[in-house]
Amino acid sequence: MESPCYLDNAATSFPKPESVYSACDQWLRNAGSAFGRGSHSGTMDADRLVQRCRTAVAHLLNVNSPDRIAFTFNGTDGLNLLLRGFLRRGHRVITTVLEHNSVLRPLRQLEHELELDVVFADFDPTTGQTDPASVERLLAERSTNLLVINHASNVTGMIQPAAELTQLAHQFGAMVLLDAAQTAGHVPLDLTTLNVDFMAASGHKGLLGPLGTGIVYVAADREQLLRAARSGGTGTDSESEQQPTAMPAFLESGNMNLPGLAGLLAAVEWLVEEEIDNIHQRLSEQTAQLADELREMAGVTVYGHQDRNSNSGIVSFTIDGADSREVGTILDQSFNIRARTGLHCAPRMHAALQTLTSGGTVRFSPGPFTTIEDINRAIDAVQQIATAYISQGLRP
Repeated sequence: MESPCYLDNAATSFPKPESVYSACDQWLRNAGSAFGRGSHSGTMDADRLVQRCRTAVAHLLNVNSPDRIAFTFNGTDGLNLLLRGFLRRGHRVITTVLEHNSVLRPLRQLEHELELDVVFADFDPTTGQTDPASVERLLAERSTNLLVINHASNVTGMIQPAAELTQLAHQFGAMVLLDAAQTAGHVPLDLTTLNVDFMAASGHKGLLGPLGTGIVYVAADREQLLRAARSGGTGTDSESEQQPTAMPAFLESGNMNLPGLAGLLAAVEWLVEEEIDNIHQRLSEQTAQLADELREMAGVTVYGHQDRNSNSGIVSFTIDGADSREVGTILDQSFNIRARTGLHCAPRMHAALQTLTSGGTVRFSPGPFTTIEDINRAIDAVQQIATAYISQGLRP
């Protein structure tokens, strides 16, 4: 069998740049100290590492002050810190059907605990995006505290009109939380231009860092709107039993994943050198080829991809009469192609796409190291599987 073809970068990136492996290994073998815990040379090295990583991430996302960036353990962790920190009893939240369970489940729990009013904006299947007119109508209905939107669907990859939606929310006095798990590192992301109030992203997807890393952005003075959803030792203000109120310590209780941050720093430096514009261009070309060729196949339906330049690097599809999870098993066992199948932790999106009965979709998501040979292998495999299902009802 051929070597593995990895097309699951929307779940977690693989492979990583070689510098990421080296940085993690070097930190584990040669450092061993914790951030903010003492004044010996090892802890000073840790402090410098964290500050370098914070500065690098801020530069990548066009954030003026590195202290606006806090490190978390993953995207879900960051979203929980922000949602639980911001929302109060009786608040109204507007969100979308595109959201991941990392947003939906905290909202459902807080809806019960805090008697929130959670409403969903309409999805426009012709554009693959949240309908801005629907968001505006909901904002106009009554006072809203928070708009929660993802920057790109993890099912279709369609990039959402975040700048337009943020402007609308601010016109009506609502704050905006952006889930950038599928865009940070995959597409150019300028938080200053987007003007969102809060952002959370994972470090292990498009940013190419290790698992166990994540980032949160809090706009200037917006931390004053947050409560500490997690508190404890920060290495700062240790004489006080109260949680620090200044960023980033406010959100960084407990020891950090320093080997992970060493890898994340190396990954961000690699992204800067390679230039995200170039990476996004390659991903756009590869996913456009996948989408175009799969659309031409009998019995194959592609979701999203109305605009090749408005996609984070994802192609989702189904095969008539096939359960998508079984298709994924065939891709893995017969073709050594690794793809994500199922509902992708986004059940409302699959309901909107009407893919629940097919077990969700099969999702291909190339990355910076995906080759044209990988893309052609995937196309050929889907053609064989679709032909077998439609013509014979048999596995290839």
